[in-house]
Amino acid sequence: MPRATKGEGLGSQLLRSDLVLIAAALIASGLGALLVHSATRADSGSAYLVRHLLNLGIGGLLALVVVRLDRATLRALAPFVYLAGVLGLVLVLTPLGAEVNGSRSWIRLPGGFSLQPSELAKVGLCVALPMLLAPAAERRQRPRVREILLAGAVTAVPVLLVMAQPDLGSALVLVALALGVLVVSGASWPWLAGVVVAVAGAVTAAFTTPLLSPYQRDRLTAFLDPSADPLGIGYQTQQVRRAIAGGGWGGQGLHEGEMTSSGVIPFQETDFVFSVAGEELGFVGAAFVVVLLALVVGRIALAGMRSEDPFVRLVCWAVAAWFAVQSVENIGMNLGLLPVTGLPLPFLSYGGSSMFACWAALGVVVAVTREPARRGGRRALGD
Repeated sequence: MPRATKGEGLGSQLLRSDLVLIAAALIASGLGALLVHSATRADSGSAYLVRHLLNLGIGGLLALVVVRLDRATLRALAPFVYLAGVLGLVLVLTPLGAEVNGSRSWIRLPGGFSLQPSELAKVGLCVALPMLLAPAAERRQRPRVREILLAGAVTAVPVLLVMAQPDLGSALVLVALALGVLVVSGASWPWLAGVVVAVAGAVTAAFTTPLLSPYQRDRLTAFLDPSADPLGIGYQTQQVRRAIAGGGWGGQGLHEGEMTSSGVIPFQETDFVFSVAGEELGFVGAAFVVVLLALVVGRIALAGMRSEDPFVRLVCWAVAAWFAVQSVENIGMNLGLLPVTGLPLPFLSYGGSSMFACWAALGVVVAVTREPARRGGRRALGD
């Protein structure tokens, strides 16, 4: 396993990393700061902008800490990261948890801050599943039944805890992440089909039982029939689509969006930040957001494809599946193509937990895919 050369500086480590990936994530986060500020400045001035930049700074520092680790260390820490995420999901169901919009997904912290443990659970699953399934690939075999069942149990624990909040969107992301890892690990198709059937059953149960809160059920109902709109949620999604359509090709100008400036779209800095890009930057700006996120996902997936290390490959595909599914869902709900689930847009939406988790996951990818240092034209000992 490659390790950082003793005494090697952080700068030289980063120079041996995927600079295109890092640059794309930084540009997306910076653009997100502009969009968040535009969505909130009428009511809150620069307060959200300052917090967003603070979240970005903390997320960046967290990524730099993770980047200093090597593959062996990350693999050894995987169970602890996973257990920390599970512990957070358990705590959120206790009196420490806070309910927002019908979902008990948050833990209040001093200073007006809050933490969403489901975001940490995504990072935990991105390293825990590869840790469990990589040994099979290292043996050049398909995962054994015991390994697949263990991976299923490791996935089921956070998924069930997230559904208990309830948070259907995050649960689906966790399942998609796990499914991506199983596919790349070489699991046989009956197991993959079983996962799909289980997900379909869970979604059906969410619709047909009191599992979801009335607020969440109304969001899904409004997607199927905007006229059946008891809480005005269908109206909200219609306003989002109007804002995006009003941007045309070139947009109305940053901070000049008519609907964004009027504040008629609730949660625009979080769930619907893409609509700010659509209205103020137009089709060109919205397409640029899509290209940035596609570049992040593509570079991570490409790094996984190029790696001969099974653990690295599975980690990359886990993170790529997470970012891809969450981006598609968020943009889809902005366009009215998918139901509103409250998932943030990676790197762009306002929210500390999402920003920390995204940058931590990016740090993991950079750490495991970083090219080993060379000494005198040859690879360092142990590479």
